[in-house]
Amino acid sequence: MTIGLCLLVYNELEGCKIDIPQLQLNHFDQVFAVDGGSTDGTLEYLKSNNIDVRIQPRKGYNFAYIYAFDIATTDVLIFFHPKGSVNPHCLLHFKKYFENGFELVIASRIIKGAKNEEDGFLLKPRKWFVIVLGIIAGILWKKEGIYIWDVLHGLRGMSKKAFLSIKPLDYGLSMDVEMVIRSYKMKIKRIEFPIEEKVRAYGRSHFKPIPTGIKLAKYLWFELTRKD
Repeated sequence: MTIGLCLLVYNELEGCKIDIPQLQLNHFDQVFAVDGGSTDGTLEYLKSNNIDVRIQPRKGYNFAYIYAFDIATTDVLIFFHPKGSVNPHCLLHFKKYFENGFELVIASRIIKGAKNEEDGFLLKPRKWFVIVLGIIAGILWKKEGIYIWDVLHGLRGMSKKAFLSIKPLDYGLSMDVEMVIRSYKMKIKRIEFPIEEKVRAYGRSHFKPIPTGIKLAKYLWFELTRKD
């Protein structure tokens, strides 16, 4: 089994400066970055660290994943967003799960033993949203296998064979939850393991809560009516 690592980036220079020096790139058979149009020096920094950088020919979160799998020459592809909030050493945990036959592996900020960036606060809107979305997805589509709680964490890996089989949408930003829902529907073997997430040391998420929530709700409706 060969395993690749894809860095998904968009104006994440500061995060790259934190995470790239900690990456153990020799553990992967292929390493590359997919960039959504950075203008802050992210591209130059990655290239200076001998990382192959590919510019998305089309914008969009979903398309970034599809483009990455088109580039991938490995059996499995792991996605990592270098933003300084997760210890990159957790990437080394993925291999054992794939070797045990799982085809979708997610690093969870929700399950027992994990830590979410909002756990130190009284109100946890992002965490609660992920939990509710996970419950909805589980109720509607899970018929067997392991239940996935952290349906929106981009730190994940999937076999190329399984990804192509789910026939994901090439537009929008539903990819994270879509991979989970489609794995439920197609009975793809899946698992999540706990990690610790800390508050970003700089900047803000690229995904604004309300617009993102609306788009994900539209995707859920689409999946409910999807015929496949």
